[in-house]
Amino acid sequence: MGKKERLIPREKSKNVIYLDKRGYTGRRKTIPAVLFGLIALAAFIYCVVIALFMGYGTKFFLIWGVVAAFFAGLSYLMLRPDIMGKISKWLKLSFLTVCIVGVLIFAAIEGMIIGSFDAVPSPGADYCIILGAQWKDNGPSYVLQKRLDAAVSYLTQNEGTIAIVSGGQGENEPISEAEGMKEYLINAGIAEDRIIVEDASANTNENLLNCGELIDRDNDRVVLVTNNFHVFRACSIAKRQGYQHIEGLAAASYPAMLPNNLLREFMGVIKDSVMGNM
Repeated sequence: MGKKERLIPREKSKNVIYLDKRGYTGRRKTIPAVLFGLIALAAFIYCVVIALFMGYGTKFFLIWGVVAAFFAGLSYLMLRPDIMGKISKWLKLSFLTVCIVGVLIFAAIEGMIIGSFDAVPSPGADYCIILGAQWKDNGPSYVLQKRLDAAVSYLTQNEGTIAIVSGGQGENEPISEAEGMKEYLINAGIAEDRIIVEDASANTNENLLNCGELIDRDNDRVVLVTNNFHVFRACSIAKRQGYQHIEGLAAASYPAMLPNNLLREFMGVIKDSVMGNM
């Protein structure tokens, strides 16, 4: 021991400074932080773009703001080892497990939804049920017009098929969806005596319940017309309600809104499954 070297008493050396290792350990924290940050930024921009430019029938798009906040929070935590160090390992493991299970469930449900994107029914159905969507002051919304155009094509090729237009009047709609849909079909060349109106329903479950009272669910062949992202859930609900011969007809949807619609449908499937609707 040198003559100027001094020992530090044990009781005075309680504070220890931990330094992160350079290289791989730093990158292991930085890379996911950047990834989460980019996801948060993309979700925020998407939310703003929908609000400003795309138009919307509901305020569901605001969930993208929640997604942005969630991933921004994760990014922040990844860059704060002092905070992460205070979180117990079992809590981190539990969170990771929930996330993995959630991703697997999400992927499975989205796979079933996307699997019905190209649904094409066989000809000669007894009824063609057209599910309603927002009716604006100047006519049908984009998604509803696509449903109506797909129905017109099928009804023109199958003259023996009866159309049922289904949808009530929402708070932000000038008329009932069914009334507007009927007028649209007549203007497209479908005879009025081929159109049945169901204008008391407010959602998909009610659409199909009410339409089921107008037909023979055990024997009638039914084509269900809705947008591609909605076919899986709508047909599943119909089968749950006893429609024995149901086929979907997938109408197109607005590509830029597809992520929003897919996320909304995922939550719709979860909700209807829990409520026993499908």
